[in-house]
Amino acid sequence: MIDYKKFISIEAGKRSGKPCIRNSRIAVYDILRMLANGMKPEEIIADFPELLKMIFSPAFHLQPIK
Repeated sequence: MIDYKKFISIEAGKRSGKPCIRNSRIAVYDILRMLANGMKPEEIIADFPELLKMIFSPAFHLQPIK
């Protein structure tokens, strides 16, 4: 099982307490929205070069709600 705390943090003073990629101000919601809109991880990394592919691992383990 993946320990999401390695990738995601929640801080009251950062992005209004929304879950963010650790050590950044990029909200998890923003990344998931980009993926849902058809962006590939490589495209997102090109837009946010500080991100590493490893941060996408938790997102890919989510199962669609039926």
